[in-house]
Amino acid sequence: MKAPAKPRPKKPKKSNVSAKAVVAEKPSFPIVGIGASAGGLEALEQFLEEVPDHCGMAFVIVQHLDPTHKGIMHELLQRVTGMSVMQVKDCTQVKPDCVYVIPPNKDMSILHDVLHLLPPAAPRGLRLPIDFFLRSLAEDRQEHSIGVILSGMGSDGTLGLRAIKEKAGLALVQEPSTAKFDSMPRSAMDAGLADIVAAPDALPGKIISYLQRSPLVQKSEEPVESKTRDALEKILILIRSRSGHDYSLYKRNTIVRRIERRMGLHQIDKMETYILYLQENPQELDLLFKELLIGVTRFFRDPAVWEQLGEKVIPSLLETRESKSDALRAWVPGCSTGEEAYSLAIVLKEAAERLKPRARLTIQIFATDLDQDAIDKARQGLFPENIASDVTPERLSRFFIKEDHGYRMSKEIREMVIFAPQDIIRDPPFTKLDMLSCRNLLIYLSAEVQKKLMPLFHYSLNPGGVLMLGSAETVGSGGELFVPLHAKLRIFQRTESTLGAVPVQFPSSFSAKPQTDGQVPPASKMQGSLQTMADQLVLRKYAPPSVLANDKGDILYISGRTGKYLEPAAGKANWNIFAMAREGLRYELDAAFQKVLRQKQGTAITIEGLKIADHVGDQGVNLRVERLEAEGPLQGLVMIVFTDVVLPETPPPTAEQTTRGQTHSMKITEMERELERVRQDARSNNEEMQTSQEELRSTNEELQSTNEELQSTNEELTTSHEEMQSLNEELQTVNAEMQAKVDELSRVGNDMKNLLDSTDIATLFLDNDLNVRRFTSLTTKIFKLIPGDVGRPLSDLATDLCYPELAEDAREVLRALAASEKPIATRDNRWFTVRIMPYRTLDNRIDGVVITFTDITVAKTLEAKLRERQSVLEDHVASHTQERTRKPKQTKP
Repeated sequence: MKAPAKPRPKKPKKSNVSAKAVVAEKPSFPIVGIGASAGGLEALEQFLEEVPDHCGMAFVIVQHLDPTHKGIMHELLQRVTGMSVMQVKDCTQVKPDCVYVIPPNKDMSILHDVLHLLPPAAPRGLRLPIDFFLRSLAEDRQEHSIGVILSGMGSDGTLGLRAIKEKAGLALVQEPSTAKFDSMPRSAMDAGLADIVAAPDALPGKIISYLQRSPLVQKSEEPVESKTRDALEKILILIRSRSGHDYSLYKRNTIVRRIERRMGLHQIDKMETYILYLQENPQELDLLFKELLIGVTRFFRDPAVWEQLGEKVIPSLLETRESKSDALRAWVPGCSTGEEAYSLAIVLKEAAERLKPRARLTIQIFATDLDQDAIDKARQGLFPENIASDVTPERLSRFFIKEDHGYRMSKEIREMVIFAPQDIIRDPPFTKLDMLSCRNLLIYLSAEVQKKLMPLFHYSLNPGGVLMLGSAETVGSGGELFVPLHAKLRIFQRTESTLGAVPVQFPSSFSAKPQTDGQVPPASKMQGSLQTMADQLVLRKYAPPSVLANDKGDILYISGRTGKYLEPAAGKANWNIFAMAREGLRYELDAAFQKVLRQKQGTAITIEGLKIADHVGDQGVNLRVERLEAEGPLQGLVMIVFTDVVLPETPPPTAEQTTRGQTHSMKITEMERELERVRQDARSNNEEMQTSQEELRSTNEELQSTNEELQSTNEELTTSHEEMQSLNEELQTVNAEMQAKVDELSRVGNDMKNLLDSTDIATLFLDNDLNVRRFTSLTTKIFKLIPGDVGRPLSDLATDLCYPELAEDAREVLRALAASEKPIATRDNRWFTVRIMPYRTLDNRIDGVVITFTDITVAKTLEAKLRERQSVLEDHVASHTQERTRKPKQTKP
């Protein structure tokens, strides 16, 4: 039988830290959550090899496992550590100095240090077990949570580390260059979540060193000591000098805990020492500034809030708005990387589409944050694949576009949101808002700032506007300014209360503006040369008014005063020249424009004697339309030039011409000419329109068909890609486990070979049909065997044994399952003890026979010699006895 694997002997550790000493000051032992996927077995082995056997910590390992494959990860890891390694069962109590491995086809969470197994909620290929566990670990252990991301494909684990960072826990990531698959580590690093990046064998020492620190503030409600407060103010001054942002109005204990984390990472015990470190390393100031930003968010955080907004709050707001034609304006301060703002945009879009009758509603969302890097990332609208755990498949398919490395926000949602950097306690607010979502930002600000922000929010909202706060936030002393729509979900509505008792205080900058020494620079300087100024004067006073337009008639540039010829159209702003042309130019301009487009570049068409009417009287105009032939950006554009001309004076009518009939005849003639011109224009336009409609109809049908095919193909490819990636990760894990098993079997095979060779016993293995299965090298001295004889029947083998009954005895052993042993001689006078035994498998199944040949030639030779000597002795004794019996019968003479 196979002996149980023994733990590999542990090499001496460089760290002399006692396990119990590490956690002596903690209310409970640390629990480290480790996420790994493809290529993770090697990294896990390197990690656990460096963990002391009595470290005082517990490790919970979550991997992407094949749901149909039996998990053997705990068996493989047990070889490299002296800690107890076990596969998790439901309701397993976590204990220190133990390693727990997730079983296949399960999600795992933790509550009060007890591991619970759940059936996977997502289908195979879309599961994110690492995110699921690390989120529950963050909620259960709060600031004591520790997360580690090792080798793997995809982005699973990134959202879990976000949750740990939000709770002020520790996030560690494997150095991507040391990982077989670096997608998971790089995803966590790109999101800015990694506190420590190192090789797997270096991470345990980093964790132990971090846990040695003593917290500056034991509990969040304890006041900061005077000495610590003085050092903290110095750190805040350094941050303000470096970044321009003042954190003095943030909660002190929150800032201290973040500083404490940075000190623990650098193994600094005193804040005075850390201040010197900040002064010597400006880069650490940038990292500390990022640490204090606490940029943690996700899509549709607190689902009950968004469900209430979409079903009740937003529909009611849309119905009761005073001006339904105006854009709906919302503000999301502290938006981080944009998930909250985009979530609000999606819910508003869905609610607007459910209105009956459906209205054309314009939505504007202003999303601001202190972190410029977060704003830049939010503007890109690109998020990792693991947002599928927070966004429903319907919303993913409609509002997101699948790309190689994640999901990109669709254009219709992206255009609703305007991102901008802003400091809420320093910069002016947005106003005339219908909604304001300030969730999980106030909890980091001091009570004084919160008290000032409530009147400011009231001022920013329109009457009846909606305010949303985080689950741990309230309106505080601003209760008369807002009434709760849903108190539990922290959704409030602006009241019409006067602000006499609660004045509005607007944010102001805390940093002094730099003073300028020396003389004030002149208000303006002469620009350009005299020639340039003269050219500009000539163009402005003497050049005719002109317009530059593209081939659609959209105006790109206007030179001179064109108000006599063009006027804005009523309604929505439209900068198309055909919509802006005054009466008298419209038909002629349209006809000349279309005609010049059909001709080659450089062609010009001039229409003279056009008449337009203004408030003074009729004005004569010559119209010139030219398609430009210039190279570069002007190529293909159309220039329209307006030139005023004097209309010919009409001579005064004579007495004969003043009759009514003549005047009427002249009007009829003019109207007929105008009508004929209109008919020609209409006929030409109608023909062009019919041709264009047919072409557009045909093109539209082809595009619709192609679009449907592409959408179907894209959905199939996306689904296949996700399934293949998941299967690939599972196969990588299984392959690593199988490779470890193969290595172990190879070692066992080598051990068995050396064992058999060292016994000097020839061994022959036969199957149930007495065909050769395997043999040792000594067997070739008894049977004429070569490696190609494997599979040949025993009866076909040539042998030196004088044992014709060998095959029959082997069959008898298979039948009776009883061993047989006989001494057998060979033709060259060698002797062997031939022992035939049944071949039993580990599951007690008979699968052939094993025949061993023990060389007893020496013993037989000695036995023959002893028998020969015994025979000689016996003959000698017998002859001596006969002589003695004959002597008494002789008589004396």
